[in-house]
Amino acid sequence: MSGKPKLEPFTTFASVAVPIDIANCDTDQIIPGRFLRKSADDPDYHRILLHDLRFKPDGSETDFVYNRPPYRGGRIFVADINWGCGSSREHAVSVLTANGVRSVIAPSFGDIHYNNCIKNGVLPIQLSSEDCATLRRQLRESPGAEIAVDLETQSLTGPDQTRYDFTIDAFDKHRLLNGLDDVGLTLAFEDEISAFKTKYAAKHDWAT
Repeated sequence: MSGKPKLEPFTTFASVAVPIDIANCDTDQIIPGRFLRKSADDPDYHRILLHDLRFKPDGSETDFVYNRPPYRGGRIFVADINWGCGSSREHAVSVLTANGVRSVIAPSFGDIHYNNCIKNGVLPIQLSSEDCATLRRQLRESPGAEIAVDLETQSLTGPDQTRYDFTIDAFDKHRLLNGLDDVGLTLAFEDEISAFKTKYAAKHDWAT
């Protein structure tokens, strides 16, 4: 086994940002339930993200913001209240990562979805409703504008260069900075685990 990070560490990151003007965007909107059996290895898996908002029944694209060229491929979402509410499906984060999304900024998150983001290398940032509304307005007014995030300093810079500070649990910050999923967290104690196994085997030879 290796103790190397399983996820890409999150330190500083800048990207075109996408305004998602949907309050209470639940996990069934992020990934409709009928796609839950679809493998993440499928070459079209990325199309599932916000599928029913992005595609018509015939498969053609709608005019949804994420389909428009200035925002297409944006890797930071700025959302409205209660992003990721609803079911606990971890797939709602896997479709974000399949599209390269590294951070979602919102006034509030569904609790389970927030934790799933942390576990899968996506940084959830909580700002006030007013600040999120300001950022979304700026992104609509300047399509293709970028937001820059610095996890170490717990700050982000908006399209107009305004700085916003955010809070994050110290342990969650540690996980993201070091690219540690649940397996990576365990492997960080690999030496201690090996030492314990050796000591235990020596003391209890029946266990070997």
